[in-house]
Amino acid sequence: MYGGLSHKTKQFLSGLIKVSILFGASYFVYDKLANNDTLDLQEFLKTIGNSPIMEQGNIMAILGLTFLNWSLEVYKWKTLVSTLKKITFRDALEQSLGAMTASLVTPNRIGEYGAKAIYYKREYRSKVMFLTLWGNMMQMLVTLLIGTLGFLVMINQFDITMISHKIVRAATVVALFVALGIAGSQQRALRIKGFSFARIKGFVKRIPFFTHAQICVVSILRYAVFSFQFYFLLTLSGIEIAYMDAMIGISSMYLLASVVPTLTLFDVVIKSTAAVWVFGFFGVDELTILSVSTLMWLLNFILPSIFGGYYVLNFKLNTVEDDPKISVE
Repeated sequence: MYGGLSHKTKQFLSGLIKVSILFGASYFVYDKLANNDTLDLQEFLKTIGNSPIMEQGNIMAILGLTFLNWSLEVYKWKTLVSTLKKITFRDALEQSLGAMTASLVTPNRIGEYGAKAIYYKREYRSKVMFLTLWGNMMQMLVTLLIGTLGFLVMINQFDITMISHKIVRAATVVALFVALGIAGSQQRALRIKGFSFARIKGFVKRIPFFTHAQICVVSILRYAVFSFQFYFLLTLSGIEIAYMDAMIGISSMYLLASVVPTLTLFDVVIKSTAAVWVFGFFGVDELTILSVSTLMWLLNFILPSIFGGYYVLNFKLNTVEDDPKISVE
């Protein structure tokens, strides 16, 4: 249907979609800040404004960590896409930030998959979506592994036996379903949006081992950067906590927050709730942890999305010839 429309109609619809994305994202961000049930906006601004966070040197360091975090994410995407087509860091930046903006109002950033795919020709979009999925899975795997280790240490360090028993029971149920799913997939090719597990496995195996290693290392580095940024903000907020204790709390917080499906815009609520519960064991007051969690959300999700809005407004369908090296067949 879209292909049969006139050029002017296509331009109008394209512009309408771009403006709708930006307006929707802007409204939801404003609404989440102005009508936050967990943290009053005035209290947040007062807490941040009265802390060393607002000193010029600290601002530069905090923004530097944000820049490093997203530079690693852009490099990861560039590395993944290089298995299909060589692109510049600038191209990867545009695709990553533009997709971030477009995915703000979608559950679990699902909009990122389609947003990145439309930068490429139709016949290669399924491969791009696979690469997006694989990159996100690697980052999630790092979060789960480090978070599980941190949470186990936390369980051992504090008296949360009852909660740990519930988690063990839940994990047992999940493991049972996973086992049944694997057994069932051996009898019949389970399909996800038209692609069987066998084809997904084949696609992943065709990615060079060195690329897998690069993605793994970059994912770990990203985790180290944003977890250190959280710790840095805690110390600037006047919280005296040992680095290892902070890492135990931070890794546990990200673990708990990562397993809850949510809109990216509501990610701040989930992480704030998890952070308040986790850092309550370390004696961190609620207002401080809510302020730090909100600032982390603004720095690492909203700020990149603001820059991504520029790319959304200037987006044009990709017409460059691709040179795919990987097939999902």
